Amino acid sequence: MAGTTLPTPLYGLYQERIGFSELMVTVVFAVYAFGVIGVLLLFGNVSDAVGRRPVLLCGLACAGASAVAFLAEQGLAWLFAGRLLSGFAAGLFTGTATAYVLELAPPGGRARAAFAATAANMGGLGCGPLLAGLLAQYAPRPLTLPFAVHLALLAASFAVVRTLPESVDGARPLRTARPRRPVLPAEVRGVFVPAGIAAFTGFALLGVFTSVTPAFLAQDLGVRNHAAVGLIVAAAFFASTGGQLLVPRLGARRAIPLGCLVLIGGLGLLALSLATHTLAPLVLAALVGGTGQGMTLRGAVGEVAAAAPDAHRGGVLSALFVVAYLGISVPVIGVGLLTGPLGLPDAGLVFTACMAVLAAASGAFLLHRARASSAT
Repeated sequence: MAGTTLPTPLYGLYQERIGFSELMVTVVFAVYAFGVIGVLLLFGNVSDAVGRRPVLLCGLACAGASAVAFLAEQGLAWLFAGRLLSGFAAGLFTGTATAYVLELAPPGGRARAAFAATAANMGGLGCGPLLAGLLAQYAPRPLTLPFAVHLALLAASFAVVRTLPESVDGARPLRTARPRRPVLPAEVRGVFVPAGIAAFTGFALLGVFTSVTPAFLAQDLGVRNHAAVGLIVAAAFFASTGGQLLVPRLGARRAIPLGCLVLIGGLGLLALSLATHTLAPLVLAALVGGTGQGMTLRGAVGEVAAAAPDAHRGGVLSALFVVAYLGISVPVIGVGLLTGPLGLPDAGLVFTACMAVLAAASGAFLLHRARASSAT
């Protein structure tokens, strides 16, 4: 997952080298999300049939191909190819790896396993910009060394995954895999919609931090240190991991509406930074918004996984991540489109207002649902 955010602090260097607009940065970023969504829609539940391990190995192969595309970069088309392959890798990993970790957990360890899965997801996403920012700022060859390191990490991961036991009984050969859309059993649908909206909003906030924050830091705040940019972006993902630690104490049912409230606070801080062109609220927005995103994500994964039948768990979790990754793509492109006529700060203000409305609607619905359930 670190490879999916590895280019974040490097977009400014690519803009100088190739020459493209801020809108194109958001499009390049969103191509990744479309790759994730396409794989989740077509192959999101294929691991329920052919097993978890073969799908993860295919995901690692796609991640390696993505790193090679960035290493061989000769123009914008190579960036699109690298991001698309990175999206394929993330799409193969998200639902499958989460289900795999849950199934490999020892008896009584499912709660810790859920945290391990979501923390690895968010922690990996945070390590990407931090690693690339440090290497770009303090090491030679800033556009090649991060991806060479990533290839080495992928090789080690490939070796480890090959040693893991398969958790799906009666798994069929990989060659029998066929595209199938994720299925939402009736018992999942009641919790899926509000949980999906909360996940959408949280991922939208992270999407903006990952795609346009580097440009805002450089153009409006004068922060051009790649390591500092990577650290600020990574802070949102690491805060997400911290937010997930709060969920067992709160319970998944309460964590989602409370996480939505924290998300609104993070969006408010982001709006303050955009309106006043100050750095401190942006850093706080990363920490507060990331915490809220972590609470909503782990709460959503826990609620949806608990409601899903065993035979459909991989597909249901993949469907949840489809909704989440729509949050990374659609609002981010919207910000890119508005940047031309409005400027980046005002486009960001429109985004924060829309996302705050969604978070408030999801949180209010789930809070009402929890109170009605308690009364019953």
